[in-house]
Amino acid sequence: CGNIMKFDKRLTPTTVMLAAFSCIIPFFADFSLPLYHGLSVSVIENVQALWLLFAFVFTLRFALTTPLTPERKRFWLWAATWWLVLLGRSVSWGRDYFPHEPRLLFRAISVLLIGALVLFPLFSHALRQQISDRLRHQTLLIWSFALVVITFLISDSVEHHRAIAHFFLHKRDYQDLIEELYEFPFMIGLFYVCRDLMRREPLTAHQPQERSLAKGLR
Repeated sequence: CGNIMKFDKRLTPTTVMLAAFSCIIPFFADFSLPLYHGLSVSVIENVQALWLLFAFVFTLRFALTTPLTPERKRFWLWAATWWLVLLGRSVSWGRDYFPHEPRLLFRAISVLLIGALVLFPLFSHALRQQISDRLRHQTLLIWSFALVVITFLISDSVEHHRAIAHFFLHKRDYQDLIEELYEFPFMIGLFYVCRDLMRREPLTAHQPQERSLAKGLR
């Protein structure tokens, strides 16, 4: 058992609330909520971008200010890059805010960010070792993580009209709204899982003052 990932089977209040919200999302279309010609979806997308920016800054701050070994810092810097990639994708790599700039610029931004995400593990043995160790020994909030996976799959199915989409999309006019609403429990749940992993992160013992400050995560 020491060589496989451990699962924390607690059903936390945050997970319960996100799950309950996920269950009522399909009925938003039945309530005929006003779409304001796409303005509602645009507002939701902007809120999501702010949330992803917050998650990136939070993770980056954790990596840079928490007393960790260099290898663990490297892992959390890589995790921060994941948030940055999600942020970039959510705003079409900046095209949503600067639509008149050359498309090649946004293509370059996407290649740079995704390339960094892929190349860091390829060229860093220490990072690969950290990823491997965590897959074998990390304790994961299993129900929270399951919710993240499920809501991501639902959002993706609604966006691309996959087989299960009709269970969650009752009116075609509300496709964009339902898709974006399902991204909320995905994004919030993912941050909640990551924050729990931060809370479990062992700290270096030679910085007691910083160690006490880091307990704020706990």
